[in-house]
Amino acid sequence: MRPSILNLACVFLVLFSSSFSPSLGDPRVSEAGILCLKSNVTSTASIVSNFLDVMRKIAATVTEDRWANDSVTSPLPEIYALAQCHGDLTSDDCLLCFAQSRTILPRCSVLAANSGRLYLDGCFIRFDYYNFFNETVDLQHDMVKCANQSSVSAGQQARQQFAAKVDRVLTNVSAVAPENKGFAVFGEARRGGVAGVYALAQCWNTLDDKGCRECLANAMIRARNCTPGDEGRAMNAGCFMRYSTQRFYTVPTDADSLKLGIIIAIALSVAAATSLVFIVAYVGYRKLSKKREVQKKFFGVPAIVRKSNLNFNYELLEKATDFFDESMKLGQGGAGSVYKGILPDGRVVAVKRLVFNTRQWVDDFFNEVNLISGIQHKNLVRLLGCSIEGPESLLVYEYVPNRSLDQILFVKNATHVLSWQERVNIISGTAEGLAFLHGPCGVKIIHRDIKSSNVLLDEDLTAKIADFGLARCLDPENSHLSTGIAGTLGYMAPEYLVKGQLTEKADVYAFGVLVLEILSGRKNSIFGQASGSVLQSVWKQYKSNRLAECIDPVLKGKFPVSEALNVIQNALLCTQASPDLRPSMSEVVEMLNDRECIVPMPMQPPFLNNNPIPDDSSRSSNTNTGITNQLTNSEISSASTISLR
Repeated sequence: MRPSILNLACVFLVLFSSSFSPSLGDPRVSEAGILCLKSNVTSTASIVSNFLDVMRKIAATVTEDRWANDSVTSPLPEIYALAQCHGDLTSDDCLLCFAQSRTILPRCSVLAANSGRLYLDGCFIRFDYYNFFNETVDLQHDMVKCANQSSVSAGQQARQQFAAKVDRVLTNVSAVAPENKGFAVFGEARRGGVAGVYALAQCWNTLDDKGCRECLANAMIRARNCTPGDEGRAMNAGCFMRYSTQRFYTVPTDADSLKLGIIIAIALSVAAATSLVFIVAYVGYRKLSKKREVQKKFFGVPAIVRKSNLNFNYELLEKATDFFDESMKLGQGGAGSVYKGILPDGRVVAVKRLVFNTRQWVDDFFNEVNLISGIQHKNLVRLLGCSIEGPESLLVYEYVPNRSLDQILFVKNATHVLSWQERVNIISGTAEGLAFLHGPCGVKIIHRDIKSSNVLLDEDLTAKIADFGLARCLDPENSHLSTGIAGTLGYMAPEYLVKGQLTEKADVYAFGVLVLEILSGRKNSIFGQASGSVLQSVWKQYKSNRLAECIDPVLKGKFPVSEALNVIQNALLCTQASPDLRPSMSEVVEMLNDRECIVPMPMQPPFLNNNPIPDDSSRSSNTNTGITNQLTNSEISSASTISLR
């Protein structure tokens, strides 16, 4: 009797484990179709913030209900959004599918006032500038996607039999879905040499039963036209329908139900043995569930973004940089080291190893990369993507062959001495890049770490602003962000250093310091005697009308006096202690490029933070954010970069 019970118990364990598989499901994130349409709405400063608001709203609800619709109607323009997972996805797979859709949807540029519809095989997301929630069919824009290949026999009879089977399964799901909360699946197995056919129908939850039937009736006609292809998808405004010769959905089949019945019968007949097995299996399942939760928390999102063109494989970047060999190192900053990398396709890139651990903020980190990577300007180093799969997070930038500005400007006996015109061009280019970040992007992007080592020079010595690792996006409706301090001492504006208040005027201040460094050829020093501060020495020389002493002596007086005076006044305006007295970067660009523009005279000395940290053995910089950065004398240098998050 004992062997029989053990055998039955083993059978039960096999069936039980197959029914409760601890493996992760299939979120079906393959892209079925995407539609980006130009709207009649005029792009405004609030369009991006409205888009982000409505996406935040639906994200919060999708987490709980697996679908959401919402809108933002003020300020104009109104934006409506809908997201929904197919009815057979688990909650975890739904979140993964939704996360993937959020990385793809930005292809439909909201900055250009485009609307977007994205159909993945497991979920749908759409945004538009009118209430589309009750739309069923859009004859102009609804899509069909048919498989190119066909496993159906070329014979006329076989094709007819296959088409008839497709009709039956599509008719079935079309009839069942409106009565089943808008969702249905049905399949017929392979019989008599005719391939099996499986179908899924999903209406969006904003439709009533009548709208669902209308949408699916149209979708069925369009999908059946894909026969004799192996697969067909109809993607309407109000619903999604798919058939395939492969069983792609996850709802149990009749065979699964039979298996469950067998399991119950065995459990009843061998109660003692199965109870023991159940306990063991349950404990094991709980352990695997906990492991799965940890896996989802730390690795779920990277699994989704792995398919994004913004994601780079960690091992690939390791090899591209010769495993971060010192010979490939381009530079070292406060946020990390930068290495030259050569990808397998021959592209040369710059790879930055970030010193802070972003894994616990993977979703936000990737979304920030997703936003910034879409921004292109001749004076910005393009961010190509990131890697968040390995033991450390990496940023991948375009490679700029020339060195950073500080390696040319502050190196003694440099092989190349920047002429006056080259310096002016670098100043203008940097100003234009910052003005672009602060303006046309819709959401203000504040760099937070403008300095000479973050300005790269290409073959033509064109300035390119680099290192967006510390960048922050600022909603135009907000006057400032209260944030942990991050930046480089000597370039940090007083209101940011002392109060943690971040506005675009913090970048203006840092730009002013940078301009004075470029003009004088001296690096700003924040420690030691007052004479070490470029800001203070230039201010004194400017007030005493000793213009020549403000300019780098290596130029030997070869510069236009009136232009030099305007540029110095511009820089001193940017470094005023009060942010209200500083110009915007767009105004700076105008004053630099328009010779007819009158540059106002600075009315007060610049903020002289030559010694913001007390001269005791434990120097510290405190802010009202409750964060303290303690530095000893030996730890502080004139280029100290701090990141307090």
